[in-house]
Amino acid sequence: MEFKHIPVLADECMEGLAIKPDGVYFDGTVGGAGHSTLIARRLDPERGRLICADRDPEAVAVSRERLKGLPAEVFEGNYDEIESILQRAGVSKVDGILLDLGVSSYQLDNAERGFSYHADAKLDMRMSSSGLSAYDVVNTYDKSRLMKILFDYGEEKFAPRIAQAIVKRREEKPIETTGELADIVRSAVPQKARRDKNPCKKTFQAIRIEVNDEFGHLDSALDSCFDQLKVGGRLCVITFHSLEDRLVKRRFRTFCQGCVCPPDFPQCVCGRTPSAELVGRKPKEASESELEQNPRSRSAKLRVVEKLKEREPL
Repeated sequence: MEFKHIPVLADECMEGLAIKPDGVYFDGTVGGAGHSTLIARRLDPERGRLICADRDPEAVAVSRERLKGLPAEVFEGNYDEIESILQRAGVSKVDGILLDLGVSSYQLDNAERGFSYHADAKLDMRMSSSGLSAYDVVNTYDKSRLMKILFDYGEEKFAPRIAQAIVKRREEKPIETTGELADIVRSAVPQKARRDKNPCKKTFQAIRIEVNDEFGHLDSALDSCFDQLKVGGRLCVITFHSLEDRLVKRRFRTFCQGCVCPPDFPQCVCGRTPSAELVGRKPKEASESELEQNPRSRSAKLRVVEKLKEREPL
């Protein structure tokens, strides 16, 4: 299966990064090299440089091939490992960073990866193809733990019913495929919920986030990425659901926070100034023309922050 990658909010990302031909940039989620190719083509072949990373070995192999002849290098690793990846590349700090979060179209469309509830395949959902799998989560987590991840990562209001149904089914035999899990979810939710939209989306999202520790990696990556920016550099993050976006929005707000004195102080005594400023008051979203070409861009939001100085401890 071809590793397709339609870069979401491509023009907005290029504008957000404010690419300089002689700059050094980092794409922490290279995927099929969609965004990376656009960045690399804007760089001077002799002076500019793009460092790319992905935790998916298949993405690394494909993107290395697609970026041949461009001023780009691809490393296997997660974006929260940015400091060590840049060290391996012989780079200290960069002019811009792009993180395109979530699961790629290739991972969703490739049934063998076990991300999709539209096709029956082995329960997997591992972006890195190693470690904890969806099979492990579904078959070993107790009811309360399953409920928690469905609530916290899927915002699933029927979490108790779905968790109970999973536990009951696996008492008969292990739950081995995405099709089995999807059937369990459908049987657990009320009929009206099944009519409104596919009831599996939130459960599959929650399990995928747990399997890949997506919020843990993102939480540490935001600070690490900001620290690896040069002053004047920009951090661009594309999110695809409210939980990711909320985390990014709050962290960006922290970067942009100045005075931390109690509100009842007559004047500032801390002397703290913002380490960053937002580029645009609101996140960028897909245009109507992009939505027509790529429906998966519908939930995408791009937030951009520009570094003013090194972070100060709160």
